[in-house]
Amino acid sequence: MSEWLENHLPKVVLAPSFIAVLIFVYGFIGWTAWVSLTRSKLLPKYEIHGFIQYERLFDSPRWDTAINNLYIFGALFIVIAMVLGLLLAILLDQKIRVEGAIRTIYLYPMALSMIVTGTAWKWILNPGLGIESMVQGWGFPNFEFDWLVNPDYAIYTIVLAAIWQSSGFVMALFLAGLRSVDGEIIKAAQVDGIPTWRIYTAIIIPSMAPIFLSAFIVLAHLAIKSFDLVIALTGGGPGYATDLPATYMYAMAFSRGDIGQAASSAMIMMLVVFAIVVPYLYSELRAKND
Repeated sequence: MSEWLENHLPKVVLAPSFIAVLIFVYGFIGWTAWVSLTRSKLLPKYEIHGFIQYERLFDSPRWDTAINNLYIFGALFIVIAMVLGLLLAILLDQKIRVEGAIRTIYLYPMALSMIVTGTAWKWILNPGLGIESMVQGWGFPNFEFDWLVNPDYAIYTIVLAAIWQSSGFVMALFLAGLRSVDGEIIKAAQVDGIPTWRIYTAIIIPSMAPIFLSAFIVLAHLAIKSFDLVIALTGGGPGYATDLPATYMYAMAFSRGDIGQAASSAMIMMLVVFAIVVPYLYSELRAKND
C-alpha cells in the first residue's frame, strides 16, 4: 500500500484540482455552447434550435456597436501601449540615475485593479469635477473636455485609462528584453560608429520579436475580455456607446434575461481568444520541439 501510494501520490494530489477544472471550466464551456444553440431566455432550455441565437446576435445593432468599439479600443490600446512601453523601456535602458524611482512610478498602475483605475479616471474626466472644471477654474471658461459624456468620444476615455493601466507592464517586458541583448554586439556596433538610434532599430528591436508577440497576445487578451474597466468608467454609456462584447454579454445575461444571447456572445468571444492564443501556443511548442 505504501509503495502504491508513493508511486501515485502526485496523481492523487492533482486529481481533485483536475476534476474541478474539468467540471467548472470545460464543463461550463460545454454547457454555454449547448445553451447558445437553444431558445433560452430567462431560464435555460435544452432543446436545440440550431444557430438562431447567432443569427439574432449578428442582426443586433447593439452587438455591431460592441464589435466596432472592440476594433477601435483594441487597435488603439494595443498599438499605443506597445509604442509607449517600448519608449519608456528605451529611456530606462539608458542607465539614468533615478531609474528605480521612475520604474516604480511606471509600474504602480499595475498594482491597481481595473475597478480602481476606472473610478479614478471617471473622476478625472468628469466635466463637473475633473480636467474641464479645473481648467475653467484657471480662467478658461470656454474650455471643454466632455469625452466622458459624449457618445462619439466616450470609447477613447476607455482607451486612455487602459493605456495608463497597462503601459507599465509592457515597459517591464521590453526592458527585460533590452537587458537580455548581448552587450558585445552593441559594443561592436558602437565601435563601428553606428549611431544609437540605428543600433536600436536595426539590431536590438528586431531581436525582441518574441517579446513583441508576447506583449501583443497579452494586450489582445485584455482588450477582448475588458469588462470591469468599462463598467467602472462609463457603465457602457452614454446609452450603449461604449459597449464591448463582455459588457454586452453581461447585459444580456443579468439585465435583459436573455441567456441564449449571452451564451452566443460568450462563445464568439472565446473563439476570438482561441484564434489569437492557439497559433501562438502552437508556434511556441513547435519551436521547442525543433
